[in-house]
Order: sequence, then structure tokens, then C-alpha cells
Amino acid sequence: MLRKTPRLASWNKSTDPDQVRLREYLEDTAELLAPHLVASGGPWALLLEVGLPRGRDLVDMADLDNYAFPLATRLRNEDLVAVWCTKRHADTSRVLVAPAAEAASPDATYTVRTTASASTPAYKEQVRSAVVDAPAIPAGAVQLQLSFVVGPQRNWLTLWKPTIDALDPLLGRTRDDRDWHPQDGRITDLGLHVAVDPSLGHDVLVSIAAAPAAPGTEDPA
Repeated sequence: MLRKTPRLASWNKSTDPDQVRLREYLEDTAELLAPHLVASGGPWALLLEVGLPRGRDLVDMADLDNYAFPLATRLRNEDLVAVWCTKRHADTSRVLVAPAAEAASPDATYTVRTTASASTPAYKEQVRSAVVDAPAIPAGAVQLQLSFVVGPQRNWLTLWKPTIDALDPLLGRTRDDRDWHPQDGRITDLGLHVAVDPSLGHDVLVSIAAAPAAPGTEDPA
């Protein structure tokens, strides 16, 4: 169980209260997990379960990648190969680290090999091309898994946001006239995975699996 409330990523100046609270949460959680990280060894996975107040709309804002990114960045080493993040109605939040285990791939996936820098619109356009003709997911909560195959020098965490930004054909747009602003608050279950293939160089192989979230996202009252 987390001792401090999970915090969203913040890009404000370092003295901003949001940044201060984020640092305090990250340091406290890193201290909490340190014994387990030392003991794990080998490929490992991170799970963050974010508890939100009852009555809070789970599919509006509180984007899961913005919860997962700062904690994964703080804890990351070369053996972090999977990050899972969920949100639900609960009074507490939980964090867990565990050895990674292989699992079967989701049934329906879309795959694309990107060649552009992830910091450019061209990367997002390449990702979007993989799902542009896919059926939109009906309104409501969404479960999303993204798998990345990258070269050994790539920081795969920086791929999360631009990849999700390109998924508006699946998630819908916040506004019809705005590119790269999907309704990603709908994602209540997010799985992120990585494998390394030196032959890819700077290219990235992205696999996308998205579907309506399974029932039972909320804790019982």
C-alpha cells in the first residue's frame, strides 16, 4: 500500500507545489520499494493501482500514463520490462514490483514499425496509420496494452505519451479539430511492455491492443 497519494507528472518549475509533492511521493515510494527491487533481480514489472475518490468520473482525465511515467522514471533500470497501471474507486492506492513473466499476446493487435523521431508529428502519424481504419471503441472505460521493441539505446518510457496521443481513431478526440488529443482519460487499465532487438537501430516496433475495459473496475462501496 502506498504511504503517499500518487501524483501525476508535472512539467512546472521545480519550486511549484505540484513538483514538490511529486518529488516527495516519488522519494517515499522509492524508499518503500527499495528492498523489493534489490531482491528481485532479472527482468521485473511494476504495478501501480491508483485509488480515486468515489464519485470521481474514472473516464475523465487522470491519464494513467501520467501516473505511471514519473514513478517508472524514478525506479527504472535496464531490467524494467513491463509497467501496469490501473485506476479505480478506492480509499487507498497500491504499488507492487515483481519478476516479469511472459504472457500470451492479446487477440487483436495492430502493429507498425516507426522510423521517425518520437518527438515529431511524423512518429505519431506513423502510429496512427496502424489504427486509422480500426473501429472506434464504444464509449466508456478502455483497456490498452502497448508493446515496444526497441534498440538497446532507446529510453522506451519516452515513447508512451506520443504513442497514446496517436490513438484517437480508437479512443475518440477531445475536439474534432485537434490532432493528438485523444480521450485517453478513458483508459482505466494500461499495460506497457518492452523487448530489445539491436537490429532495429533507431526504429521502433509498436504493437497496440485496445478494447472495452472488463467489468469490475471499481471497488465495491
